[in-house]
Amino acid sequence: MDLLAELRSRKLLAIIRADGAETALACVQTLVEAGVNTLEISLTTPGAVEAIAAARDQYDPSILIGAGTVVTAAQADQVAAARASFAVTPAITRGAHRSVELGLPLLCGALTPTEVVAAVDLGATAVKIFPAKVHGPGYLRELRAPLPDVPLIAVGGVDAQSAPAYLTAGALAVGVGSPLLGDAAAGGPLSELSIRATLFRTALNL
Repeated sequence: MDLLAELRSRKLLAIIRADGAETALACVQTLVEAGVNTLEISLTTPGAVEAIAAARDQYDPSILIGAGTVVTAAQADQVAAARASFAVTPAITRGAHRSVELGLPLLCGALTPTEVVAAVDLGATAVKIFPAKVHGPGYLRELRAPLPDVPLIAVGGVDAQSAPAYLTAGALAVGVGSPLLGDAAAGGPLSELSIRATLFRTALNL
């Protein structure tokens, strides 16, 4: 599967930081049913690796289940063994290096132009501009001027109102955590999560 092509088409990456594996899986199920088919389970979630493996067992490969906050090489090994579709890092971590070594598609966190170039040189499939909210959509537009061929994903503080602006500025997709998950990540109403998912899909014309 061409991850870049899928991200360009799907536009929305749901980031799940939950209070446990069971909650994470409930959020995954709700989001998939709401039409969100690219998801990341953060390793800050207790039992995240097990949740990734369980989700991978439950859904066919068209549902992309990635691993987020991959910091160490050992974590990269674990999520690869759990059959994660891709790895996401907050920065150029040892986990990023190991993911590339393993052939696991990498969405590598970066912010400055130097970091973006370093992530590309490392072998990242795409670069996660994080935290995007600090500088806003205009910053992505400025980055793309000297780096037009670098695939960028905006993550951090992106809500349904600002998400379209990041795409217009040149992001191929947006990654969304708490503005989408809300209190569902701590066991809150899944029906409201479904509503928020619909709002994001509408905002992004999905």
